[in-house]
Amino acid sequence: MNALVATNRNFKRAAKLLGLDSKLEKSLLIPFREIKVIIEVECTIPKDDGTLASFVGFRVQHDNARGPMKGGIRYHPEVDPDEVNALAQLMTWKTAVANIPYGGAKGGIGCNPGELSVSELERLTRVFTQKIHDLIGIHTDVPAPDMGTGPQTMAWILDEYSKFHGYSPAVVTGKPVDLGGSLGRDAATGRGVLFATEALLKEHGKTISGQRFVIQGFGNVGAWAAQLISEQGGKIVAVSDITGAIKNTKGLDIPSLLKHANEHKGVKGFHGGDPIDPKSILVEDCDILIPAALGGVINRENASDIKSKFIIEAANHPTDPEADEILSKKGVVILPDIFANSGGVTVSYFEWVQNIQGFMWDEEKVNNELRNYMTRGFKDVKEMCKTHNCDLRMGAFTLGVNRVARATVLRGWGA
Repeated sequence: MNALVATNRNFKRAAKLLGLDSKLEKSLLIPFREIKVIIEVECTIPKDDGTLASFVGFRVQHDNARGPMKGGIRYHPEVDPDEVNALAQLMTWKTAVANIPYGGAKGGIGCNPGELSVSELERLTRVFTQKIHDLIGIHTDVPAPDMGTGPQTMAWILDEYSKFHGYSPAVVTGKPVDLGGSLGRDAATGRGVLFATEALLKEHGKTISGQRFVIQGFGNVGAWAAQLISEQGGKIVAVSDITGAIKNTKGLDIPSLLKHANEHKGVKGFHGGDPIDPKSILVEDCDILIPAALGGVINRENASDIKSKFIIEAANHPTDPEADEILSKKGVVILPDIFANSGGVTVSYFEWVQNIQGFMWDEEKVNNELRNYMTRGFKDVKEMCKTHNCDLRMGAFTLGVNRVARATVLRGWGA
């Protein structure tokens, strides 16, 4: 099941629990605006070798009832419009669950960033910004990094946008610190996963210390989650990334693994663990499984074999609805993506606030505020679970959808 179908299905279940009327339900589901920007680089962006190339960019703006739209820009060879639409919608609910004053958006350019030089990526980013600069803005739509993009991409967007609108650091988040980026942003999603896991385990009378973790994905989110969890006494027994997978039932030495992964561009070849089949990572014996890579990895084919008691969705849409049902019957507790991985967008909000105020916070304040938001968010989700007698996924969706629906009605849009 693709991401758009699954997200729509979860939305409709939440709308039914909330008793939304059909007209309001329909208005919440339809994107505010879908922008398909065709970037004809023949006119302005020759490649370094003198040849010309074309790329297609997308920006989907889903909802702005609660504030400016917010969402990443990804560079990937297969930027699928349906997936971008689903992720834009997911951002609407995620920002509402986090209770930050944003709506949802998402975008991307169909390209392989690994095949483009730095100067080619810069030209492509600047032309894309020229095409959408009137559609984004500090109080309209605030992009952020995503797959294949990063702080440097945001710096180029900021600079290009500022040529048209004056210096505007709050127009994007995830920027380099020297251009108004927030301290703590790099670790934010992984740190949010830590805080979310702590809140869930506390509900079950447990702590991080002594729990056995398996982490699929050792990029920014997975690596930070591993580091922070191990610092709290958690035992990381297996990890995987695009290069391979490793396992050590006594616990991996995370500082050494981080050094190895940085030097060798992946976990493959690390001597502190035994190599295993990456396909088996999700069914390794553990207490807590953290999928922190791609969507749709937990499905009806492997759900029955999963041994963990808890799943923390650090990736977007890692669990298919069919797998949800199988795991629920097994008694596995799933902390859904729209809450579990909201640490990144929450600290992006802090960055936006700091830029607007022109007053930057120290890292301790950023981390403390993130803990407060994640802890409050979990309590809010649990309240919705009690009110509607539902699991955590539906608790999070009903919380997010209800907040957006209330804002929509209060603004007179639902009539």
